[in-house]
Amino acid sequence: MREAAIDEVLSAAVAAGDVPNVVAMAADRDGPVYQGAAGPRAVGEDDPITPDSSLRIASMTKMVTTVAALQQAERGNLELDAPVDTYLPQFADLGVLEGFDGDTPKLRPAGGRATVRQLITHTSGLGYWFFSPELKRWEAVTGTPNVNSGLKAIFTAPLVADPGTRFDYGINTDWLGLVVEAVSGQSLDAYLDVNVLGPLGMHHTTFLMTPEQRANSVPVHMRDESGNWVATEADFNQEPEWWAGGHGLYSTPRDYLAFQRMLLGGGTLGDAKVLNPETVAEAFTNQIGALDFPAEIPTSDPSFTCDCNLGPGLKWGLGLLLNSEDQPGARAAWSGAWAGIFNTHFWVDPRNGVTGAIYTQFLPFVEPRAVKMYQDYERALYAAL
Repeated sequence: MREAAIDEVLSAAVAAGDVPNVVAMAADRDGPVYQGAAGPRAVGEDDPITPDSSLRIASMTKMVTTVAALQQAERGNLELDAPVDTYLPQFADLGVLEGFDGDTPKLRPAGGRATVRQLITHTSGLGYWFFSPELKRWEAVTGTPNVNSGLKAIFTAPLVADPGTRFDYGINTDWLGLVVEAVSGQSLDAYLDVNVLGPLGMHHTTFLMTPEQRANSVPVHMRDESGNWVATEADFNQEPEWWAGGHGLYSTPRDYLAFQRMLLGGGTLGDAKVLNPETVAEAFTNQIGALDFPAEIPTSDPSFTCDCNLGPGLKWGLGLLLNSEDQPGARAAWSGAWAGIFNTHFWVDPRNGVTGAIYTQFLPFVEPRAVKMYQDYERALYAAL
């Protein structure tokens, strides 16, 4: 395999200041085929970032929690098409935010009962403040901290649409984590350790880092007024009131590659069977019907994310973004992918038997220069293979 061209994509992006640092990993059905890294763990220091550095994988947590829910469905403890309030009665209390009367939110009853499947597919009506000006205002006028606070108050946040009427990226998988806890009788951290992370050997993946992991962790970077990268103290609440199934995990690129390989292997990695192959196949199948993942999602918090403009032709499976057409020189149609807000991305391409990921740690999300690096990396990897 010709690795030099891939290495150059990573080192050039760091040298140009497009990202503060970067790690990339890839595997085929036989095992790992590429690992590379460039830049320091923290800007201004000598310690390099590596495939074993601890990072906030944020919304890449979502697929891990989705796998937990799918396991519970396979075991007969969870019905994906049952209303969420079957398992969490408090969900029935959520109304739909229609606007404001001054600073008073105007809510109406939801036009249906959201299902567990709609949590998995982000079609329940729940949203995120950084893509919803209405929710951002609701949090402000009610004094409710956003989901990153680790406080349970966020579970009072209203819907922004009726269930099943559109795709809205939101706190769905955080609710899904509560569903897993309700039907399994275990806390989410304990459930994942026993049923997903442990069997896959992902022993460096956790909701709370140890002191040793923190010493090896990569800080979140932001640009200063001159455009230079600066390491910050930004982090998740280290004493959360609940385990955030939508964003809370720390992991290493090497650990998460095991999870990707399990998906590529139809639910199995080595001797560990995590899901049935039929279930994994469903995860890579359109689950939102005629609805689409929005081609353009404008930001409502530019400090947290840029506009997300992924273009048309995208669907959603069980926890995965699906491209409905082949990407020239890159992933095949019906590959599954997702990302984390601190600019971590992964994809699994079953048709070509390839999975890859690329990691850095900075805000805002999907800054155009970083997106170009992700695309260049993927094309260089497929060319090398």
